[in-house]
Amino acid sequence: MINIARSASAAVRSGLIRSRFPFFPLPSSPLRRTFGTSNESIINPVAIQMINYALSLARSQKTDESFAQAQLVLEQCLSTQSDDNSKGTVLLSMSTLLSQRGNSLQAIEKLQDMERLSISLTSVRVAAAEALAGLYLELGQDGTASMVANVCLQLLDSIRVEHGAEYCSEDLHARCKAIKGLVKLASGDVDSAEPLFKAVVDVKNCTGNTALSYGEFFHVKHNLSKAKELYEKVLQPLSERNDFGNPDNLAASNMALEETLVAATCSLGQLEAHAGNFAKAEEILTRALTKAEDFFGSNHPKVGVVLTCIALMFRRKATVEHSSSLLIQEGLYRRAIDLLKKHSSQTEGEECGVARKDILALARGGYAEILTIQQNRKSEGEKMKSWAESAWKNQRLSLAEVLNVSDDPSSSKVTVIDTRISRAL
Repeated sequence: MINIARSASAAVRSGLIRSRFPFFPLPSSPLRRTFGTSNESIINPVAIQMINYALSLARSQKTDESFAQAQLVLEQCLSTQSDDNSKGTVLLSMSTLLSQRGNSLQAIEKLQDMERLSISLTSVRVAAAEALAGLYLELGQDGTASMVANVCLQLLDSIRVEHGAEYCSEDLHARCKAIKGLVKLASGDVDSAEPLFKAVVDVKNCTGNTALSYGEFFHVKHNLSKAKELYEKVLQPLSERNDFGNPDNLAASNMALEETLVAATCSLGQLEAHAGNFAKAEEILTRALTKAEDFFGSNHPKVGVVLTCIALMFRRKATVEHSSSLLIQEGLYRRAIDLLKKHSSQTEGEECGVARKDILALARGGYAEILTIQQNRKSEGEKMKSWAESAWKNQRLSLAEVLNVSDDPSSSKVTVIDTRISRAL
């Protein structure tokens, strides 16, 4: 059997990655039916009740006090659990709340705490790996995110080889492929992402983050009809989705269900804009903005990410329809930049930090274009443009190419903003 923990730990010591993450080595005891299949939950129901209460408490008020109270509930829940699967699920929830408040590093620490547990439920391990990869992508640590995805795939492959496919469902295996595919998309390597997503295509129950990431792959490839089908599948009413009480559907941090729904709505709105359906795009993106404000609060940086998408939609609409929406775009860009800067330590003259760097550079680049056509603000615009170009690190398209795509409606080059990880794909 592949010793995943040993190989990954060696990678950490050799400097290949800078942070720890849970490798969840397989139990060394004789084989037992404890890996958890799709209809088999061994998570304490009381823990689930306390988790739901804590999440509801935090999200209903969205204040520092309510989040602190929710974390206390979860800490109490953690201290009363006797089995590691339930403890791991509580840690996933604690990580989710921290991520929602913008405390990505603390969210990662909660996931790393799972390293000390003997978690046998495969779906809990996959949820942790997915969450870690998502957080590292949001922080711009693509190499670490790739290592997490690799370890997750190795883990599931070893389970399938040693114990049979019934201990690792096709859905979970496809989900791990989608995690790795998203890492490739974020790093601009669309060609390498293709075989990973092709492995997902025949999975009937492709939903949630798997369907969303796969849809973004098709979107980037300009297969808009297939991308739309997958986005809409993510947004199906709850009654048409899989039962989210099923442990195979556990998700955490920036990959949690609510974040996935915001992201799918925003991606669908971008798709309609790329297809030239601007009335529908505006309607859907406005819905995404409402979802983001309701879930995160109106002053959260991810609201700024959605506002950037709306500003780019109006830019493309003005170009295609030969109209002007400069005042609308300027207001959207300014609000987006304010929200993104508010949660960033960088100043105008500093090098761009890692978190949300794509979106801040994109918003400033779009705003700079508006400023440079105003004679009295041209120098300000040129300075902002220079900053945005130096901060833009996307490997697939330059900042100028991303903005100029809007000037050519027939172009198949599109950029998709993923609000889960605050990255331009």
